[in-house]
Amino acid sequence: MANGNRGVRLLPNAITVLALCSGLSAVQFALADRFELSVMAITAAAVLDSLDGRIARLLDATSKMGAELDSLADCVSFGVSPALLLFVWRMEGNRLGWIVTLVFVVCAALRLARFNTLLDDTEQPPYAKEFFVGVPAPAAALVAVLPLLAELQFGPGPWSSPVVVGVWMVLVAALMISRLPTLSMKTIRVPPQFIAPLLVLVGLTAAMLITVPFLAIMIAMAIYLVQVPYAVYRYRWLARHPEAWYVAVRQRRAAVRALRSPGQRRPLRRRVAGAARRAGAGALRRGWPDIERGNGTVPRGQSVLPVRGVSRQEHLPRRSGRRLGLRKSRGTR
Repeated sequence: MANGNRGVRLLPNAITVLALCSGLSAVQFALADRFELSVMAITAAAVLDSLDGRIARLLDATSKMGAELDSLADCVSFGVSPALLLFVWRMEGNRLGWIVTLVFVVCAALRLARFNTLLDDTEQPPYAKEFFVGVPAPAAALVAVLPLLAELQFGPGPWSSPVVVGVWMVLVAALMISRLPTLSMKTIRVPPQFIAPLLVLVGLTAAMLITVPFLAIMIAMAIYLVQVPYAVYRYRWLARHPEAWYVAVRQRRAAVRALRSPGQRRPLRRRVAGAARRAGAGALRRGWPDIERGNGTVPRGQSVLPVRGVSRQEHLPRRSGRRLGLRKSRGTR
């Protein structure tokens, strides 16, 4: 049984090594001018990288060695490999191109180092676990090769220019080391009513990967880039509403609306508020049924609203002492 447990605990690290081999094989395919195989190798490495951590948590096989191995494999598969792939494809022999390649690799290493540092940060707010800081390395690698994907799908075009490729690599490198929050897929929970449509979407994605793989990857990366502004909005919204930090995602807005005090609501227009106030005062003057009068709980002369503990006198407009019969007698003047 012990040997079997050791074998199970070795599985996540084996998947990480496979991801490393797949990512590094992309460089060998690029040197052989098999760029389509290079893109597929990086994609396979991204899929394997998304599985090793989940399998480790599922099998309770997480370890410090596995975390370090995963970071080293990511640096090679999603930092070195895409940078060398794009360099061999369009910028070989260009000194500026080699500088861009080095910048991309350094930014990928810095992004992974910051990720490991944030894992030990205990001062983060509770909602921070739902986001990454900057674009993750696997997504950045696939976004960086979008110009190559466009050429493989549509043929040469403006996206094939070395200048465009170099500028695009610098932009993606900046996204990796930026402070922009991006959604973490690890914390996403699929509601039961969306399971069937999601399975249909998975089948459609598999069909596209078989028939038009490069177009499918391009669409997936375009969707990922579109969600970045939404992630920024969601992060800022959570920062402004601490009452939603410990509530399920589907119930957050309802909880905020329920806990919001009347003073925090958006004020009505003055004319509408004045009309409502006058209508309420008129209803009070017409009289609400008096309850509990003279029974010792409420002094005689007061009437209580149908709401417990709130007297009618508190809501009536202030009247003069003459109208209320409280005029002082001449003898006490």
